[in-house]
Amino acid sequence: MRSVISLKNLLRLASLEKLKNWLKGFVPERIAVNRTERLRAGIGAFIGILFTGLVTVLIEGDTSTIPYLIAPMGASAVLLFAVPSSPLAQPWSIIGGNTTAAFIGVTCAMWIAHPATAAAVAVSLSIVAMFALRCIHPPSGAVALTAVLGGATIHAQGYWFVLAPVALNSFILLLVAILFNNATRRPYPHLTAKASQHLTKDIPAEMRFGFNTEDLNAVLKEYNQVLDVSRDDLQSLLQQTEMHAYRRRFGEIVCADIMSKDVVTVVFGTLLEDAWLLMRQHEIKALPVIDRA
Repeated sequence: MRSVISLKNLLRLASLEKLKNWLKGFVPERIAVNRTERLRAGIGAFIGILFTGLVTVLIEGDTSTIPYLIAPMGASAVLLFAVPSSPLAQPWSIIGGNTTAAFIGVTCAMWIAHPATAAAVAVSLSIVAMFALRCIHPPSGAVALTAVLGGATIHAQGYWFVLAPVALNSFILLLVAILFNNATRRPYPHLTAKASQHLTKDIPAEMRFGFNTEDLNAVLKEYNQVLDVSRDDLQSLLQQTEMHAYRRRFGEIVCADIMSKDVVTVVFGTLLEDAWLLMRQHEIKALPVIDRA
């Protein structure tokens, strides 16, 4: 009898532990961003939205019948200024995502009479289209809803809504994001890292031990979900974590693990101009001089 009661207690405790862990998912994690970066993002969004609204008014002129700023631009601003390295915040994501969703939303509003049905179809088709066009941008879902539920003013625009204000707002906000992010030392658009900085066959030193690109590709394929971080940033963070772990566990790494094998060299007697050309081409600051073999 006691064993049965104990088993019930264990099952009850296990269920409570699962419930506790599940509820933890509703608690936001601490964001590892300092106050300066938070302030930078806030100022960027302020400038972006203000400039987008003012320039759109100047271009459109009379805004009594045409909205000069749509609500989804606020969500786009969060991505472009708070997480500019995110794949969801890149130029093609905002331009392609917003215009595609606007086109689909306008089409659904024209052909589907029931508003709720039109809204659901517009958002779902927009997601599918953004996956196909590689321009996933969460605020674009709100653009599709705006096209369907925005009221008579937006419906009267028809497909002009795609160009103004959607495309116009998106282009202006993107331009501000490019200027502001780069001015505040946040490279944007986020570029893919070179396979080899020095244009040699050697892989980077930090990738010559531990996991490699193929390992990461295999894991991402198994994970099969959209990550709000670029693949290069993810790989870099994992490599830095691995380096810290190696130093903590083993102290030092053997030189043979990371030394270059495809070395750019010159031979005795090479012209100085040729040597400088090699250094510029491979982005290196020194060249080993070897004997003629």
